Formats: sequence, structure tokens, C-alpha cells
Amino acid sequence: MNWNELAAQLFPEGHAITDTDNFLSGSARVAGAEIAVVGTTGHAPIGVEIALAQARFVLQTVREHPGRPILIMVDTVGQRLRHRDEMLGINSFMAHLGKCVDLARRSGHKIVGLVYDQALSGGFITSGMMADACYALPDATIRVMGLPAMARITKVPEERLTELAVSNPVFAPGPENYARMGGIQAIWDDDLAASLAKAFSDAGPTDERSARGLERGGRKLAQPVIAAIVAGSNVLAP
Repeated sequence: MNWNELAAQLFPEGHAITDTDNFLSGSARVAGAEIAVVGTTGHAPIGVEIALAQARFVLQTVREHPGRPILIMVDTVGQRLRHRDEMLGINSFMAHLGKCVDLARRSGHKIVGLVYDQALSGGFITSGMMADACYALPDATIRVMGLPAMARITKVPEERLTELAVSNPVFAPGPENYARMGGIQAIWDDDLAASLAKAFSDAGPTDERSARGLERGGRKLAQPVIAAIVAGSNVLAP
């Protein structure tokens, strides 16, 4: 979905979002309150420039607008695969972005992620997945790695991975499978403005993704392992 069309539906009370070389930033009104908006468009690859721009915007929001809610709009094909970015340490830049989002959370900012087009690999992990809760539109594309690439890396035939994807959401792309695993809290297919307002109302600092994944049957061991570690036990609960 084009971000301008999406913004019209998300922010009927108005917004001041700008697009600078596929980097989105600005503000909007949601349920009568001002929020900060940051993200990407145009299937942007996340290179050092966009990673720094997003991190700078988040830090500026923390400094100049304490407690203001933050919406992260996600449309990315992942980290930019260029020699220059790798030599500059793109992993460190993306880690810095993730730390800035976490700093905002710890400073009292509610953070919501929305995958409205594509969300791939590290570009998604350090943005939408760092939010208090991440949501998606029905036609969004979400995956850590495509099955052909996964087959090359794991040496498992693509046909076998395709079979596994039918019953195991870990192997399968799409917002429905990420919802089953708990990474996506819900898929919005109704009133987007009302859905966004409710998302901010429900947002909290407690990470409930593993618990949701267990409840929805998409990740059956993550939450029991976490519970065993917290309890100091080496035995998983049944």
C-alpha cells in the first residue's frame, strides 16, 4: 500500500509526515493526541544512512517530546547488501537503532509497529519487532528469509521446506504465520484509525510474544523455556 493512502486512513485527524529518500518521519494526531511517526517506504533497504536517520529521530523524540507515543511504519527489504555498508559495520548501525527504540520504551514512550507492505530480515527485526507490539495489514509480506535462500543456506531441499511451511509457521512467510508465532499481535482489516488508537491504548512494556506464540500454537517451546529459566529450573513444564 502507498504510504500516503495509508496515512489518510490511519490519521483522519491529520498528519505532518514527510518522505525523504524513502525515510518517513513526522507527527500525526491519533484519538486527539500527538504521536511521532518514523519508518520507511518504497521497499527501502536499510543502509547506514536510514538506520542513523531513524535512530536520530527516535532520540530526538525522547529528548524533545517526553512520553510521546511512537509509530514505526515498516516497508523494507532488509539490510542493504553493499560492500560499503558491510565495511562500515551495518550490523552496528542496526543494533544502535534497536537500542534507541528500547531506550524510548524505557523512557516511557509507547511504541507500536505496523507492517504495511514488506518486512524482511534485519530491517524488520530492528524496527517493527522492537516495538511494544507489532501489527500488519492483510496483504503485507513478512519473512526473515525466502524459502529458496533458506534452502541454499540449510542444504534442505526447497520442496521439503515448502512441505514444512504448511504445518510449521517458522518456515512460512506471511502475516498470518507471524501472528501464529506471536510476533504479530493482530492483522488489521477494518477501521485502521480505530485499530491504531486501540493499539496505543493496549501497548505496554511487557514482552508477550512468546506467550502469544504458545497460546496460538505457533511456538510451543519458547515460553516454557523462558519460564524454566526464570524459575531457575532445568525441567520444562508440561
